[in-house]
Amino acid sequence: MGLDLVSLLKSSRVGGNFWGSQPKLPEGRDLIIAPSSRGLALEMLKAANAEGLSGRCVMIDSHGLGAFSTEAPILTGSIDLWHIADGAAAIWANADHELSLVASLLGRSVRYFCGGRFGSLSGDRRLEHVVQQAVSGWTYSCPFSGEAITPARAIKLLSDWRRLIDRNRSISSVLGIAGWKRPTVDPMLWDGSDMPRRSTELSPSFRGGSVVAVWKSRTSTTLLNRISEAGLPVAEIEDGMIRGRGLGANCVPPLSIVVDFTGIYFDPTQTSDLERILQTADMDEALLDRAARLKRTVLDGGISKYDAGSRQELKSKSGHRILVMGQVEDDRSVLNGGPGQTNLGLLMRARQLEPDAWLIYRPHPDVEAGHRKGHIPDHRALQFANEIERGNSIASLIDSVDGVHCITSLGGFEALLRGKQVTTHGVPFYAGWGLTIDLGPIPSRRTRRRSLDELVAATLILYPNYLDPVTRLPCPPEVLVNRIANNEDRLATPLAWLRSSQGKLKAALRRIWDAAA
Repeated sequence: MGLDLVSLLKSSRVGGNFWGSQPKLPEGRDLIIAPSSRGLALEMLKAANAEGLSGRCVMIDSHGLGAFSTEAPILTGSIDLWHIADGAAAIWANADHELSLVASLLGRSVRYFCGGRFGSLSGDRRLEHVVQQAVSGWTYSCPFSGEAITPARAIKLLSDWRRLIDRNRSISSVLGIAGWKRPTVDPMLWDGSDMPRRSTELSPSFRGGSVVAVWKSRTSTTLLNRISEAGLPVAEIEDGMIRGRGLGANCVPPLSIVVDFTGIYFDPTQTSDLERILQTADMDEALLDRAARLKRTVLDGGISKYDAGSRQELKSKSGHRILVMGQVEDDRSVLNGGPGQTNLGLLMRARQLEPDAWLIYRPHPDVEAGHRKGHIPDHRALQFANEIERGNSIASLIDSVDGVHCITSLGGFEALLRGKQVTTHGVPFYAGWGLTIDLGPIPSRRTRRRSLDELVAATLILYPNYLDPVTRLPCPPEVLVNRIANNEDRLATPLAWLRSSQGKLKAALRRIWDAAA
């Protein structure tokens, strides 16, 4: 167990204030001194001066020691000790200072001043003993369930947070986050600092290679052009594939986002982080087992990105049933992955390809909610479809059919999870990997053949960020999926109620107009 914990700590780099700042050491300053008292600090500085090293010293003041009469820079506040140990040429520390243990875990040599619990660390067996002492005697509990967990599982959870924080550190500013999204999006963009990095303008501080994270649909074209002209790297933010209960069009904040530093998953004209994962990542058996379990939980819970609705009987009880998924026609997914395509055109092509099937047309929920473009009058849709289905949840509706036709809809991915045949008329992220019938122009970049569990691992585990709606902490996908399944993800707000009421009124008026026409 001890050696396992040592290996876990080394690989996860958690312990100490791992979420703290990662200051760059001043030029030529690579001797780190970490005292635990003012007297010891003076002693260490005196030793450095005697050895001609005072010009190389940087002091870590994590104990509120106060100012010193010294030229050595002093680093204060919450600091990532793993980062500091990585950048140091030499480390002098009090043997009780956490930097001593971190440096030893990284295999760095430490010169000790005064005794302490981490003194004389040498070799894995001694390190194993000290690590055991450091973690024993404590009770660990899962922040999401409250149940007791092992130290190894606690380290794994902290490791997940570390990866999230480190990935977000490169983001200098965040643009385009609507006010109603901020309570859930901000925690998923946390970089360890105290303040959100939201902004509304391009400032000089953005320059220098740091990343600007952008929710493009909420950022002006003028500002996007200025970012492009400045040559700044951009990470694009969008809803994740399991965003929680309720519609974004109704201002229900997302419980999952993606932050793509390469492109965005629904734009096949360029590569994306998700496409790179699918094209290049090696996925081990443990990850694929986890993906299979997650898929089963999603299916058992009837969970969908748009999961509103009930389970009702379809008109056709037998025969070959095909679901045609309507979309928001001016959504960027359609504009990029199926340019020029419309819901009516999709329905017409599906009828040509499935002449004998019972076609069920499902309008997109945001269109039905009265907020977005893509409406087909019922009488026109029924020239090609046998049935228009509005009442069932999408998950139960997919369960009831034999196949799905779509342009780029996420519903096609959800149909794959449920073992259905999927025909894509555009180029969604899940097309081109050997799992779908592809009618759109698949990018030549997509050469890898992937299993369904590999697609799930990439799309639902490796790519998105998730937030637990109960604790408001970043969480693994399994936590959010279980919250949704147990109806613990409601984020009702007055704005969401108002938007929902407005949408219902607009949709009702439109149906009256269609009937009159």
